[in-house]
Amino acid sequence: MIVSQILGGLGNQMFQYAVGRALSLERGQQLLLDISGFHKYKLHQGFELQRVFYCTAEIASKTEKQNILGWRGVFGIKSILSRPLMRPFRHNAFVVEPHFHYWSGLNQVSLECYLVGYWQSEKYFHKHLETIRSDFVFKNPLKNKNLDFAQQINKSNAVSMHIRRGDYVRSRKTNASHGVCSLTYYDAAVQYISSIVKNPIFFIFSDDIDWARDNLKLNLPHHYVDHNKSVESYNDMHLMSLCKHHIIANSSFSWWGAWLNARSEKIVIVPRVWFQDGKNTQDLIPHNWVQL
Repeated sequence: MIVSQILGGLGNQMFQYAVGRALSLERGQQLLLDISGFHKYKLHQGFELQRVFYCTAEIASKTEKQNILGWRGVFGIKSILSRPLMRPFRHNAFVVEPHFHYWSGLNQVSLECYLVGYWQSEKYFHKHLETIRSDFVFKNPLKNKNLDFAQQINKSNAVSMHIRRGDYVRSRKTNASHGVCSLTYYDAAVQYISSIVKNPIFFIFSDDIDWARDNLKLNLPHHYVDHNKSVESYNDMHLMSLCKHHIIANSSFSWWGAWLNARSEKIVIVPRVWFQDGKNTQDLIPHNWVQL
C-alpha cells in the first residue's frame, strides 16, 4: 500500500492526494491517507478532501502506518525524521520530498511507502490527469448565490481573479516565505487578458475581499464573490474552475481552481515570483501558463 500524509489547506491536500493516487495507479496498489496531523492543526478548514470531492481513498489506521514505518511512525519521531538532516535515520519506505521542484526519484521508492511533502508539480500525476480530474469532481451542487454566479460565469467570458492575503499577511514567517502578489501584477494581468479576450468579465475571489474592493481599480465589468466563508470557502474554487480564464495568486488554492478548468484554450496568468525565499518553482507552473 501507499500512504500519503495529508496536511495543510485544501490546495495542499489536493497535491498530496494526487501524487499518492498517481503512484498507486502506476503500481496497482491501494492508496491510504494519513490525516492524523489535523488533530493539532488549527489553520484553514481541517481535512476537506472527502467532504468536498469524490476522492475514494480510505483513511490509514494506526496499524497500517505502523506496518510501513515501525517505530519511526510515532508522531513526534516521524516529525523529527522528516527534517532534511535526519535523512540517514529513515528507511527506504519513509519517503520525504527532498526539494520543492519535481523529483524523479519518486519512481524508484519502495513498493510500500509513506509519502511526506507538498509535491507541487503536475509532473507527478500528468499521466493520470483524467483520473485525478474525476476524483476532484465537486460533490455538492452549487446553490443560491453560488448558482447565480455560476450562471453568470457560464454565459460570459469569465475570468477568475484570486487575491490571497490572510496568513500571507498576518504571519511574519509565512509572509517572509510567500509574500503577496502586488497590485502591479494584477494590473498587468488584467491588461494582458483584456488585450486577448473579448468582453471579459472578472470574478474576484479573496480571503480579504474588503481589501480587494478598496485597492483594485478595475475599469472593466467585474463582480466580487464575498459570501463563501469558513467551511464553504471551497465553493470559491468550484466557481473559479467554471471560469474560462484565470488570474491566480501564489496560492495552491487558485492553482487548482485554474487547473480544474479543462479547456485547452484557457489563459492562466501566474505570478513570476511565487516564493520570496528563493524556492525553485520551475516545475510548479504548467508550460502553457503565462508568468507575469
